Amino acid sequence: MVDADDSHLVTERRQKAARYRSAGKEPYPWDFPGRVPTSEVRAACQGLSNGAADEARTLKVAGRLKIVRQHGKSAFLDLEDRSGAIQLFARVDELGEEGYADLLSVLDPGDIIGATGHPLVTRRGEPSVRVDSVVLLAKAIAPPPEKFHGLQDPEERLRRRYVDLLSSRESLARFTARTLLVRELRAYLDGLDFLEVETATIVPVASGAAAQPFVTHSNYLNAELQLRIALELALKRLLVGGMERVYEVGRCFRNEDLDTTHSPEFSMLELYWAYADYSDMRRLVEGMFARLAEVAAKALPDLPAAREAPELFRPPFATVDYVGELEKRSGIADLLGRSREELRELARTVGATVPDDSPKGKFMDKLFEHYVEPHLIRPTFVLDFPADTTPLAKRHRSRPGLVERFELFARGYELGNAYTELNDPDEQEARFKEQLSGRGEDHYALDTDFIEALRYGMPPATGYGGGIERLVMALCGVSSIKDVILFPPVRARSPKA
Repeated sequence: MVDADDSHLVTERRQKAARYRSAGKEPYPWDFPGRVPTSEVRAACQGLSNGAADEARTLKVAGRLKIVRQHGKSAFLDLEDRSGAIQLFARVDELGEEGYADLLSVLDPGDIIGATGHPLVTRRGEPSVRVDSVVLLAKAIAPPPEKFHGLQDPEERLRRRYVDLLSSRESLARFTARTLLVRELRAYLDGLDFLEVETATIVPVASGAAAQPFVTHSNYLNAELQLRIALELALKRLLVGGMERVYEVGRCFRNEDLDTTHSPEFSMLELYWAYADYSDMRRLVEGMFARLAEVAAKALPDLPAAREAPELFRPPFATVDYVGELEKRSGIADLLGRSREELRELARTVGATVPDDSPKGKFMDKLFEHYVEPHLIRPTFVLDFPADTTPLAKRHRSRPGLVERFELFARGYELGNAYTELNDPDEQEARFKEQLSGRGEDHYALDTDFIEALRYGMPPATGYGGGIERLVMALCGVSSIKDVILFPPVRARSPKA
């Protein structure tokens, strides 16, 4: 989208491209072989004194032109690529009168250009390339955002992420960090002998969480299908099949609103570990976050929250008891002994709007969100949840009415969820049916094929699931999930009056 105020600039840029082409040169050539990153040029300049050039070395660089500054018979062009920025020093002496004039007449900020020349350190000590030639690699018809502020409209930053990235080094660094964190996460789990797998995205029954699925239709199967809302049940089927340590990083879809910590489309990490329990998983998760925090600090050294992440996520993490902490923070005694009606009224007093027939655990969760979650800033494991909150978790071995489950919180929101997994097929079927008995709207769909899989025997196991976006948010100190998703869902632009 080009603003109406920029239409004359678009026209001028099209005319420049046309003139370039009429002179027998292609404004959109096919390639630019042999280029090196600008970081290599900066490294080549380290041994040079001010005002000196390395005449014996010729380098080619390419990237986006940010600024052109002309001073008579010389010009400085700031070029930026993924590795950083470098200054191009163009002179009539190297380019000739005609070549120098042609160069300045065709280039605009935002163009993609290539340059060939020699490493140079200017008299002021600036690493540069003294260019022998400059070629246009892609004429930018649309002008870039205002150079000092970039895109100011938050919706446009999301809708036109490509413009946000080209105008904001911070945004580019943040999304680069996300990729590095996911890469390191895989390396960590691979090093613990977990096997990465891929499971189906389109499924007959979307279960493994309490969420509303997106529905689609298969012409081939002539059946209504759903987009998965979690990875859990497919991965636990693999435990049945003998894959004792498995994980997946994949997209999940929940037909819900977009807010600061939720998105209808997001990336999930889930891992399952046979013959271990949720205490073992706590230690694995501590190690994972500690390792990823080091990556975040290295990738975003200018961001205070990322720089401080290794200290914040240093094990051991704090632990609190779900019921005990809620009773302490709320001042409400004997939560497990209270009736559903009592808990419903207590939840209503803090603004909860869940249906009246929801299970007791749902009302307790709303109380927990209100009284406890905002205080969980440092990484904290919340342990042992009421049984009716979690139909897929194994009942606690020593605390009646609870299940062996933890959630990891940091910066005031949940980062991950883990259980000692329920592997009794009859109890699992009964739990599904119990929470499907008409109480509330948030429930787990009954996946009968999963029950059938459990009947073949699933070993004792633990599992963990957490959103990749929240992981990146916590490690980098980002306040909104929209800023760690490249292309989040955005409402259509309002029609102009």
